[in-house]
Amino acid sequence: MFRLVKRSEISRKKSIVIRLLAILLAFTAAGILLLTLDLNPLEVYASMIKGAFGSAYRVREVVIKTVPLVITSLGIAIAFKMLFWNIGADGQILMGAFAASYVALNYGDLPRFLLLLLMFVAGALGGGLWALIPGFFRAQWRTNETIITLMMNYVALKWITYLQYGPWKDPQAMGFPKIPNFTANAVLPKLFGVHVGWLIMLLLIVIIHVFLNHTKKGYEIAVLGESENTALYAGMNVKNTIVSAIFLSGALCGIAGMIEASAVSNTLSVEVSGGVGYTAIITTWLGALKPLVILLVSLLFAALLQGGSFIQTAHGIPESTALLLQGMILFFVLGSEFFIRYRVILRKE
Repeated sequence: MFRLVKRSEISRKKSIVIRLLAILLAFTAAGILLLTLDLNPLEVYASMIKGAFGSAYRVREVVIKTVPLVITSLGIAIAFKMLFWNIGADGQILMGAFAASYVALNYGDLPRFLLLLLMFVAGALGGGLWALIPGFFRAQWRTNETIITLMMNYVALKWITYLQYGPWKDPQAMGFPKIPNFTANAVLPKLFGVHVGWLIMLLLIVIIHVFLNHTKKGYEIAVLGESENTALYAGMNVKNTIVSAIFLSGALCGIAGMIEASAVSNTLSVEVSGGVGYTAIITTWLGALKPLVILLVSLLFAALLQGGSFIQTAHGIPESTALLLQGMILFFVLGSEFFIRYRVILRKE
């Protein structure tokens, strides 16, 4: 009865309307679920907004959740722009945090600015070199990067677990498997009540926007994503472009790891990534690989997470129900991308 036709192009106005309809349907479907639980959907949604933006503290929490999400999404966007499916951002965050933590734990007496600068560079190198492994394999032997990057997440996780329970275990933690806290010099300072990671985030948004849209390497990444044959015909060094872009992708994820370890956890642990690497895949896709749109989507997503946590206590909603609400909203929003790319035509006899 139906036929799918790929759209050649769609106006910005129409794509916005489709996304807004998807959001409206999502909240309608979630509202039906809430009604079955004898809850007023409007009251729950108002509580979600209050939980995300109802006080200065909650706004700060939303910003803190937004920072790693945006920076990681920027890294993933560079890889996705080239059709390199980097699913290993979580591992790259962990390895960036590991490299930054090595500097913090061994050189904690350095002046604060110098120490934080070294941690920043170490975090970028840690994440970049970890991403370089699947990038090299893809460039050299055309391996499946999805499988390799995904599996490397678990390698990174087990490595941090080994450090936490083994060589880096704090002898003063009363037997608890914990890595020592950083010195005060290794903790990012705060500005307006939030760590300065938000300033780094805004700076990186501008840099990546310029890089992707106004540099030769950014153009090569875009061409390679459209057609590798076209890139070869134009005389581009495909292997070099793949390797350098993937290193940059991992470096950004590593920077997110450094910020989380320094400013949020104040130490290294297996929880430092918090699943941000997987969540950022969604925000990157919904942000259409555009840095400024990624910022908006990540901010809204962080608010959704913060608001979802608040309604658990405000309305006595189980955690599973709050997660289900978030999942339904995401399902509809992601589904809208299908209708942006395809038209559904009714077959007539």
